[in-house]
Amino acid sequence: MALIKSISGIRGIIGGKPGNGLTPVDILKFTLGYGMWVLKKTGNKKVVLGRDARMSGEMVRNLVVGTLQSIGIDVVDLGLSTTPTVEIAVTEERAGGGIILTASHNPKQWNALKLLNADGEFISDADGKEVLELAEQAEMQFADVNSLGQLTYDHTYMQKHIELILALPLVDSELIRAANFKIAIDCVNSTGGIFVPALLRALGVETIYPLYCEPDGQFSHNPEPLPENLLALSQEVVKKNADLGIAVDPDVDRLCFVCEDGTMFGEEYTLVAVADYVLKNNPGNTVSNLSSTKALRDVTELSGGIYNASAVGEVNVVNKMKETGAVIGGEGNGGVIYPELHYGRDALVGIALFLTHLAQSAKKISLLKASYPSYFISKNKITLTPEMDIDALLSKIEQKYRKQPHSTIDGLKIEFDNEWVHLRRSNTEPIIRIYSEGNSESVADNLAKKLISDMHEILHIGS
Repeated sequence: MALIKSISGIRGIIGGKPGNGLTPVDILKFTLGYGMWVLKKTGNKKVVLGRDARMSGEMVRNLVVGTLQSIGIDVVDLGLSTTPTVEIAVTEERAGGGIILTASHNPKQWNALKLLNADGEFISDADGKEVLELAEQAEMQFADVNSLGQLTYDHTYMQKHIELILALPLVDSELIRAANFKIAIDCVNSTGGIFVPALLRALGVETIYPLYCEPDGQFSHNPEPLPENLLALSQEVVKKNADLGIAVDPDVDRLCFVCEDGTMFGEEYTLVAVADYVLKNNPGNTVSNLSSTKALRDVTELSGGIYNASAVGEVNVVNKMKETGAVIGGEGNGGVIYPELHYGRDALVGIALFLTHLAQSAKKISLLKASYPSYFISKNKITLTPEMDIDALLSKIEQKYRKQPHSTIDGLKIEFDNEWVHLRRSNTEPIIRIYSEGNSESVADNLAKKLISDMHEILHIGS
């Protein structure tokens, strides 16, 4: 499989041939491109680095550190960390950028370089293209021995991140402590196993039932926090009579919950619940991407705010949030962005805000979920083949449904009364994602099946 180059960074499977896998050759090349971009863009010779607990992490880290030093860049290495922690550290360190070594929800054979700008936010599409151009340059100028970059280690940022969360006005650790929550956690053998228990203890949670918290990179299940991958957590919640379960992905920027009866709260409703709490205390606007549940729009409009949708991708959500002055936003994959802390998906701040909300409501988590508009999202995909003309395919679908409200800012989203379907090419995998939503599981599934059938028909006619 070829390397995937997107606004999410450079991602691939470790090993293989250069240009196909994420090999040392590719790691060196793209790190050089990024380092040259930082120097050109900011003139700042400092970059913050952190990684999740993937088995390949130390190897990739060594290559990245040495490469940055070779062009005169100083590296602040946070070691095992989280994506949001590195984002915060970039601004705290007044660095020119940051790199997180993580392939997010991808299986253990994957790794990636996620690239940040000087604001601790993902680089833009235009900046990403410039990084790729610089990486392909035939000639590079390296530093002489007296100008090599320096390496420093800083393991204080977990505590700094937690202290910043505790200082937020809408986080009430005393209320959480008084609620005496019993919480099971699944940290998929990555850095959440370090950070999530530390946060919970700081919030006053005394009873924690840990699952897969050893950060050894040997993911005990598929690391994407989807219902089918969280069966052990669900069972643990019921077995231990816990109040809820918490799951994060390997780099701790996605968050989802399990109810006290073992049912899923739903990753789509992570942002809905946190936004509901924030909006009740600080009314304003919200943003999520086009593939996220309509429930966020409902709770936003109920509070008197305005909801806006962005293209998929954290950088697109952040840009729309800044444009509209949103007080809360994120993505329906369990990504919460709370600008009061920083502009990045952050499972840790999501946990703190959610637990405050749950404690304040004095409800069981299942009853809190029942208080929100009930929608179901069906997530499907079609694997791409080289001969597929994706743009032409989507154009024909758009023409077929031209009388329906639709958006083409990111693939094609079509609205049908209380249902919608979103078709888009994935930024991280060679697939077309098909997300559909309705007021029941069958409605959402049938809508997806109808669009998949339409696509197969068009492809057949065009063959």
